[in-house]
Amino acid sequence: MSDWSQLARQSLLNNSASAWLFGGLAFLLTIVLFVLLRAFLRAQRKRHVNREAPLAIALLTHLSEHTSKLVLWVAALYVAEQILTLPKRVDRAFDIAIVVGFWLQIGIWSAAAASFGLARQQARTGDPRLTSTMDILLFVLRVIIWAVVALLGMENLGVNVGPLIAGLGVGGIAIALAVQTVLGDLLASLSIALDKPFVIGDALRVDNFEGTVEQIGIKSTRMRSVTGEQIILSNADLLKSRVRNLGRASERRGLFTLALSYDTPVDKLEQVPQLVGDAVASFQGTRFVYCLLRELGESGLLFEVVFFVENRPGREVNVALDQINRQILRSFTQAGIQFAHPARTLWLRRVKPVS
Repeated sequence: MSDWSQLARQSLLNNSASAWLFGGLAFLLTIVLFVLLRAFLRAQRKRHVNREAPLAIALLTHLSEHTSKLVLWVAALYVAEQILTLPKRVDRAFDIAIVVGFWLQIGIWSAAAASFGLARQQARTGDPRLTSTMDILLFVLRVIIWAVVALLGMENLGVNVGPLIAGLGVGGIAIALAVQTVLGDLLASLSIALDKPFVIGDALRVDNFEGTVEQIGIKSTRMRSVTGEQIILSNADLLKSRVRNLGRASERRGLFTLALSYDTPVDKLEQVPQLVGDAVASFQGTRFVYCLLRELGESGLLFEVVFFVENRPGREVNVALDQINRQILRSFTQAGIQFAHPARTLWLRRVKPVS
């Protein structure tokens, strides 16, 4: 018993063996408690594998997965250091390490929480086209988070951040003037992310360009044109243009003209709207509007046909026109209705020679 007492009273760096023992136990206990907490949160989340986990459980599990091991070790060493009596320089080093580690972990957790919230919102909407929008918002949030964390961390370390903020304000104005084009595109991308005038997959018509949105970036938006090439537009220029979002139209309009021969009997002409309407109805998802005799043309009777097609995959206007035209050709052939051909009749008069 006396040997254990003597061993406990022996000191190392002004700390007894018992103090070192308790410090080591505190270090291990901190690590073990965190591991047990993370395992508990994982188990709770697995219980909701077939349904959405509660917000608190899902968020805490997500944050535990984004806890830095280095920060955890620093925190455990800080807890152990509170039991020990160490030189002032060592104490100061631990204080700096714990402040840096604390704010580093706060930044990691804040960025992870922002990512978690945006991902959860996207999952609820069920629209994968919002990925680029969420990426832009996450980028902006991360910049803000780490800027605030850096300032608060320096303030906790005793750094006077007032002059730094003032200097950054003056320098920020100079930088903003130098890179105003880039900042304009960045703010435009943020406006697109928040306002959502279009998302990935939407068909756009911008001035003389038409295509499908492939990517919405920080500086530019990329579209795939109908002819196959990629069109790159800066976000600032895109918002200044008149953008027609064809992808959000519930229906697409189709219009074409039929030219029929003047030799067509009137009773046959009366059948034309019905035959055209039946041809339009043969394509699924169409809505017939009218078929009217618009003009008595130079070489034929001109009928104007208007219809609408549901704006859904596989129901493009060009495909509908192909099927409708084929059906009209079959119907008109069976009904004996002939199409007009551009033609001119010349009447020649024989002139008698002058005797």
